[in-house]
Amino acid sequence: MRKIKLIWDFRGMSGLGTAKHHCIHLKEFAEAEKLNFHEINHTEVNEMWATAFIVVDEADMKTYRDALKPHRGEVAN
Repeated sequence: MRKIKLIWDFRGMSGLGTAKHHCIHLKEFAEAEKLNFHEINHTEVNEMWATAFIVVDEADMKTYRDALKPHRGEVAN
């Protein structure tokens, strides 16, 4: 089964801190809804842009997408 990476972008000087905090909420949501996931993490693209992401099975993608409204998604490696 394919894995999908759902991504949220955060820009500005506080982007990295916001992305880290968003990861906490992603994990809380997955646990509260008893949904599976493979990874929750953040990346710093540059000092003005960071992302938070969750990697889920394609079968669960619509549940996450509809509830959490990610900015974008891609097939995970």
